[in-house]
Amino acid sequence: MDTTPDGRTVPPPHAGERETLVSWLDFHRATLELKCAGLDDRQLRLAPVAPSSMTLLGLVQHLTEVERNWFRRVFAGQDVPPVYAEGSGDGFALAPDRGADEVLERWRAEVARSRELIAGSALEESGTPSEAEAGYVGDRGVSLRWILVHMIEEYARHNGHADLIRECIDGTTGA
Repeated sequence: MDTTPDGRTVPPPHAGERETLVSWLDFHRATLELKCAGLDDRQLRLAPVAPSSMTLLGLVQHLTEVERNWFRRVFAGQDVPPVYAEGSGDGFALAPDRGADEVLERWRAEVARSRELIAGSALEESGTPSEAEAGYVGDRGVSLRWILVHMIEEYARHNGHADLIRECIDGTTGA
């Protein structure tokens, strides 16, 4: 099977390390998009799991920030501002005038930029996390391999949140 019944590409079971890591990250990116599919702006803003204020739209914004941080700032060394300035800078806070289409397009653009930045890079190449991140990581440098694994777990964790939120909104489960 090359795709799941919902159309996501299944990571190849016998690929090299880089292809495996990138494929799993893309699988989880596609899962997030699938969790948002078919919902309107109002539904994407619902926080149905009390007492949490987490929303699907907030998750997309957060993962936009995460993409930007790990691939642009850390790996490529770019000095770029946060995408969403509201709240703590983690992207979860919603702005009433920012619609779902804009948020999803911005996320897709960051994903595309992430792919461009790592194209042709060896898994051993390093990036430099911020001082705070370095304290958490325990080193002033992280390999692309480490970043890809971290991004897979970041998406996987938040896709679990997205699954619960989506089920509360309209009963859709799976993926």
